[in-house]
Amino acid sequence: MDGAEQTLTGERADLAETLGKHRHFVTFTARDLTDEQAATRTTASELTIGGIIKHLAAVEQNWARFISEGPRESAIDWMDPAVRQDYLDGFRMLPGETLAGLISDYQAAAAATDKVLATAPDLDASHPLPEAPWNSPGARWSARRVLLHVIAETSQHAGHADIIRESLDGAKSMG
Repeated sequence: MDGAEQTLTGERADLAETLGKHRHFVTFTARDLTDEQAATRTTASELTIGGIIKHLAAVEQNWARFISEGPRESAIDWMDPAVRQDYLDGFRMLPGETLAGLISDYQAAAAATDKVLATAPDLDASHPLPEAPWNSPGARWSARRVLLHVIAETSQHAGHADIIRESLDGAKSMG
């Protein structure tokens, strides 16, 4: 692409537009928040707006890599306490993390996903899902299915972020 913007059409344009809309809702929900507010829990859930943005950046990084490279070579030991802690920390703003930094990471991950969407040779190409407690043994996902999953997860977490934001200060993403 050599720095030139590629114009997507058809299905790829629809996927990109839908994902972009839901990304916007996530980051718009974080507007004008301090780092302290972005790290604040307002519901029974452990989720925070900063933690959601951090999680979605990791989601996009991992799934874009999956489309391009397939599953990781080795299985992850989900019963290992350190692995579980790393997973949980992926939903939290840790000391030293800032909302601006998390948004920047999310934007970089989004750009990488957009590049994969634009350049993947075949949205039907599939890989076996990695071994994880939530994946069926032997299941495979196409690039298309992965992108639909990223859209669904982004949309779901945009709703979570909206509820958290409204509980923080009454601001809403819509309405």
